[in-house]
Amino acid sequence: MLGQTSLDGVSRGHRHVFPRAVRFADIDSLGHVNNVRYFDYLEDARLAMFHIDPHREGRDPFRGLVIARHEIDYRRPLTFRPDPVRVETWVSGIRPVRFTLDYEIRDDHEVFVRARSILVAYDVEKSAPRRLNEDELAYLRRFAVEAG
Repeated sequence: MLGQTSLDGVSRGHRHVFPRAVRFADIDSLGHVNNVRYFDYLEDARLAMFHIDPHREGRDPFRGLVIARHEIDYRRPLTFRPDPVRVETWVSGIRPVRFTLDYEIRDDHEVFVRARSILVAYDVEKSAPRRLNEDELAYLRRFAVEAG
């Protein structure tokens, strides 16, 4: 089961919602989305949240993020369907050099997957972790949602 992460006084934000099609190629021999494909769903949602959407706003935060950890709880099988599922993503913890994302892959009625990722701000030139800058922290706070 996924653990809890403190927000240390961060104001309540909202979830980033990314519609994700269930592709035929995602389905395994048992007729449901293969467990490894869920990492693609999470990656697509993160790409939208941290690169595509900020660029639409004229922002360019989050150069150099690396994944330190992934956790996934598989709740219900997800089968092929014509309508997309939603990958809902929110920030559940912020620290000086890292932050925690929580996710649900769901539709209007069911949660198929709950997941968590820890991301570290990374200086590519120095090959070392770096502190999150003020623009990044402000953006993260928009999606900070306390557990519960």
